[in-house]
Amino acid sequence: MRTANVNGRLMLVFDDGAVDVEKASDGLFPSDPQAVFDRWPEFRTWATSATAASHERVPFVRRDLGAPVPRPRQVFAVALNYSDHVEESAFDTPAQPSVFTKYPTSLAGPHDTIELPSALVDWEVELVAVIGARAHRVPSADAWQYVAGLTVGQDLSERRIQLEGPAPQFALGKSFPGFSPTGPVLVTPDEFADPDDLALGCALDGETMQESRTSRMIFPVSEQIAWISGICPLLPGDLIFTGTPAGVGGARDPRRFLAPGEELRSWIEGIGELRNPLIAGSTHPDRPHGHH
Repeated sequence: MRTANVNGRLMLVFDDGAVDVEKASDGLFPSDPQAVFDRWPEFRTWATSATAASHERVPFVRRDLGAPVPRPRQVFAVALNYSDHVEESAFDTPAQPSVFTKYPTSLAGPHDTIELPSALVDWEVELVAVIGARAHRVPSADAWQYVAGLTVGQDLSERRIQLEGPAPQFALGKSFPGFSPTGPVLVTPDEFADPDDLALGCALDGETMQESRTSRMIFPVSEQIAWISGICPLLPGDLIFTGTPAGVGGARDPRRFLAPGEELRSWIEGIGELRNPLIAGSTHPDRPHGHH
């Protein structure tokens, strides 16, 4: 099953078009793409029924697509989760998932234009897992049962804010507006031959920057869910950005960052791609003068 946010409305996506969920369900489910996650098991049952599949298909264009999960309550992300990225970042391999947060105001759609607040914005293509049921202290063996679906994400990072000490500020450096584009659709795990082994990558103006497979994660999706849910409950509609492979700009020699006028394309096998144009934004203000 594939769902999408089309002009702010929840749609089921088929090869020949989309079905408007609110209309096809006679109002049983609302049009709000976020609301469905609180009733995900019930929605899945309805969506896979003949009733849903038999409804009229409506065409849509890629420009109409928004973030499949537009207003998550919590957005988690895992750093240093591919060995080659750990190596290029000159860190030690973590003994458990290294988790930070991204703020929901950073969410963007698969074709949204992204403003660059500085000349130090980096790319990080990631598989994003969407939670479909409240998960607290979930063992890794059961974790996939709590996943509503998978989508493509970019964990954009302003490296100065992120890494300027004395302590790094991952959450702020990765949460400027537009720094979490996701999409183009949400795909349920059963659609994949192996949801733990998907090709992913990204390109800048046609030049491939990252290319890997999710099977190379140090901590797979199930272990990430077990670790995070062992500390705080995961809620329906929450997002987990599951880590990025090698190839980020800040680790290159010479370093390379995103520039206005470029297009960042990010893809994952079986899900689709993001195409985000980049423009110059207002620069971040100078650091405040305060007491430390």
